[in-house]
Amino acid sequence: MDTRRLQFLFELSRRGSMRAVADALGTTTSTVSQQIAVLARETGVPLLEPDGRRVRLTPAGVRLAEHAVTILAAVEAARADLDPQAEPAGTVRVGGFLTAVRRSVLPVAAALAEHHPRVRLRISEYEPHEAVAALLADDVDLALTYDFDLAPAATDPAVTASPLWTTRWSLAVPAADAHRVHGAGTVAVFTAFRDHGWIVNSRNFADEDVIRRLASTARFTPDVTHRADNLDLVEDLIATGPAPAVGLVPATRAARPGVALLPLAGPEVRQRAFACIRRGREAWPPLALVLGLLTR
Repeated sequence: MDTRRLQFLFELSRRGSMRAVADALGTTTSTVSQQIAVLARETGVPLLEPDGRRVRLTPAGVRLAEHAVTILAAVEAARADLDPQAEPAGTVRVGGFLTAVRRSVLPVAAALAEHHPRVRLRISEYEPHEAVAALLADDVDLALTYDFDLAPAATDPAVTASPLWTTRWSLAVPAADAHRVHGAGTVAVFTAFRDHGWIVNSRNFADEDVIRRLASTARFTPDVTHRADNLDLVEDLIATGPAPAVGLVPATRAARPGVALLPLAGPEVRQRAFACIRRGREAWPPLALVLGLLTR
């Protein structure tokens, strides 16, 4: 149904005559009559009946006019919601990994509460592949993902990714074994711990890809002994685990006692964070606002 025709019907229910509707909408009585006749054909029921020299709505016409109130209000609300000049309003569903939620999303949530209270966030924690799957399934509006520069992630053509930040990573090792490194550079660090167990993420393969590539450069195959998402648990396994183990952690992290962070250089290991949306969604004002706050 054309909403313009619903508007004619709604106005007729309010004003009572074709002439009054024509005057209110700046058209002719002939146009009003024709549009309501088309609407009747579309619905398959009579909408008007004679009332002396005039016409009135049939019971079906009255019911449709009542629906028209809701439909036209919803259309107007949608136009206002999508108006780039209007104050953004709506709920933006965000899915992302823990570090990005803490580092990027929570400050944005605070800024929204202060300056744009009509925009709300609904936050879910996901690993990158889970977040992208939720984005493509339209379960979230914004996905926060990451990869490593040594193992770039493929980007779905339906997704637009905006860079957020980059963080250097180090190799976390038992503090008592830090002296094992002889020489400079990442390959020397990896070589020194070729006989240790290696800890990788349990729900994402990005860090494992990096470890395997660098281990291959150092001419060994890493023995993956543990899989853990939580960095505190990674450090616990390194410091007090059942067997010597090492793993990648952010270089800026304050390591717990018993753990040493060894710098990786030549090549460096850098984690890259991204804010991802579906192509064509960037014009929605609440999403555009949140994305702008994240990337500024």
